[in-house]
Amino acid sequence: MTDKLTQEHADESNMIKDPDRWTTGDQPMTGAQRSYLHTLAEEAGVEVQDDLTKAEASKKIDELQEKTGRGVD
Repeated sequence: MTDKLTQEHADESNMIKDPDRWTTGDQPMTGAQRSYLHTLAEEAGVEVQDDLTKAEASKKIDELQEKTGRGVD
């Protein structure tokens, strides 16, 4: 369970990092990223490369979520 002080400062933390700063960002995308990326690409009517890095896949997922309306609050 997270304490109240930690919750109050969650927006100030580095829990969400820029993919360009990930230490493992240059590794191949994960299976989960690949699956979700292809789902989004199909919905958006676009093709995606299958050899993206983790960081590249994350950015593409963000882009396609915006385009498809998925993941938008």
